[in-house]
Amino acid sequence: MKKFIRLAWAAVLSATPLAAAHAQAAYPAKPVRIIVPFSAGGIVDSVARLVGDKLSTMNGQPFIVENKTGAGGAIGTDFVAKAPADGYTLLLVSPSHAVGPSLQKVTWNPVRDFKAIAGFGIVPNVIVVHPSVQASTMAQLVELARKSDPPLTYATAGLGTSNHLSGELLAQEAHIKLTHVPYKGQTDALNDLLGGRVAMMPLTAALAMPHAKSGKLRALAVTTAKRASALPDLPTVAESANLPNYEVGTWFGLVAPANTPAPVLQKLAADVERVVAQPDVQAKFASLGMELALQTPAQFDAFVAREYEKWSRVIKQAGIEAN
Repeated sequence: MKKFIRLAWAAVLSATPLAAAHAQAAYPAKPVRIIVPFSAGGIVDSVARLVGDKLSTMNGQPFIVENKTGAGGAIGTDFVAKAPADGYTLLLVSPSHAVGPSLQKVTWNPVRDFKAIAGFGIVPNVIVVHPSVQASTMAQLVELARKSDPPLTYATAGLGTSNHLSGELLAQEAHIKLTHVPYKGQTDALNDLLGGRVAMMPLTAALAMPHAKSGKLRALAVTTAKRASALPDLPTVAESANLPNYEVGTWFGLVAPANTPAPVLQKLAADVERVVAQPDVQAKFASLGMELALQTPAQFDAFVAREYEKWSRVIKQAGIEAN
């Protein structure tokens, strides 16, 4: 796999060498904006600022992070979709980029209106339950859910969040009923889970594990396709509950408007590869709970397309209508 990725990156960097060389000489000639469609201080913002600072140093031009919030990320995304496709307005994306169009009426499409620069990696959720729940494994939780009347409850940070999608996909793949209890954020949801007012939650690993280690919650499995390197003893939902199609995580990447010149995208991709190779960047990603998995532009474009199709199907099956 690593050999394949190296070859893919080599193909990207060797394409149209004269045009790429010209782009490297001319770009960037002025400050570049990285739009974050969420509030400052969150993980999406942290990733953008880390990468932006490194790109600023590398290029001698500021890569300025701007937070354009609202509508679950749709406002900032719409801004970039309509921006000039010249490489000077970029977008830091996360799952809402692929999920948003299925949950609300927007004018942009994540596949049609953007081109990838790179995918960075993924942060797993951990399925955690209150200690009063009589389940120590995902298989036991699924069996308990099949017998529960009323259905087991699960807390989330709101409609369309990674927490919500993790629970909805579990219900569909395991053919069980779960009651979704949305909150205004992970903190409020976590407080009610700790208080035993809800049964379970697919919670960001960085928030879940301290409470699991203290015994206040019980960790059952990670939601990603592979075990988390920071939690090697915790199985995946797929293996623990025998649900091979189950995979959810909070991923991150950098994209540009669709018609951005290829040489500019190639230069940015090469710069990001150099940024992610730096040990301090990798250490910071690890501190955020991210499993580093650099994707080339072609790989990340394909990944976003799969995510868009997958969650459109899941949301439609759940009967959730766009607002």
